[in-house]
Amino acid sequence: MNAPAHSLFEVVPLSKHVGAEIRGLDLSKPLDAPTIKAIYQTWLDHIVIIFRGQQLSQEDHLRVTSYFGERGHIRRPPKYRPPGFDRVAPGIMFISNIRENGEPIGALPDGEMMFHHDMIHAEIPDKGTLLYSIEIPSTGGATLFASGYAAYETMDPALRAKIDGRTAQHHYNYGSTQKGDGKGTEAFARARHPAIRTHEETGRKAVYVNRLMTVGLDGMSDEEAEPILNAVFDHAEQKEFVYAHQWRVGDLLLWDNRCSSHAREDFPSTERRLMLRTTVTGSVKPY
Repeated sequence: MNAPAHSLFEVVPLSKHVGAEIRGLDLSKPLDAPTIKAIYQTWLDHIVIIFRGQQLSQEDHLRVTSYFGERGHIRRPPKYRPPGFDRVAPGIMFISNIRENGEPIGALPDGEMMFHHDMIHAEIPDKGTLLYSIEIPSTGGATLFASGYAAYETMDPALRAKIDGRTAQHHYNYGSTQKGDGKGTEAFARARHPAIRTHEETGRKAVYVNRLMTVGLDGMSDEEAEPILNAVFDHAEQKEFVYAHQWRVGDLLLWDNRCSSHAREDFPSTERRLMLRTTVTGSVKPY
């Protein structure tokens, strides 16, 4: 695709509905207000933005996170520090399969993950997530991003009518969702949010249910809700709505949890994977 002209940086769309690479910026250096504003708008326009080839300290990562709002708090600090890390800055979370003394140093260590929205099980979900790649396996481990806007706008009207205006139930049980191995940090949370969310900044509607965490629809029995939700999941996860990100070392990627879901493909458990994760705190309940 051709990159649109921009006075501050280059924007290269990566798929029809979601994803754009921003080129020409070194995020290890502070950015001025006009550039930050332009990046923010690019994020709203493309849902997912990618910066390749970055060399960021933990402080750089946290500074860039703050460009998009209030930084989130880490709920599960790392148990161990991998080689090369003499400390872990507050606000940084490890996503890693590296183990010390048989225990993962970070969260979500192994295997694939179904499509989900980060923190949809919280009363006020995070609005954004940033992931920075330090070590990646030689194959696998792609992250898939699906546009909730495209899913809503192309949904069959009969199916849309069954969920629009309804509240969905979500929960997540850390430690039991990944292959049931019980090796994660135990935690449990539950929340209810609209099945179709109106983005508070863009005004656009997006599908806001997902296969991993959504467990029901208010006002319906499980027997009634299950086939409806499965039809929505199948529609929302179609390849035409998805951008598959193939990671390289030095990638910094930001996604909008309010209008996209994401999934992870499997990768060799014998190869190391280390990502640094930060979040941007949500400011409103999604009503």
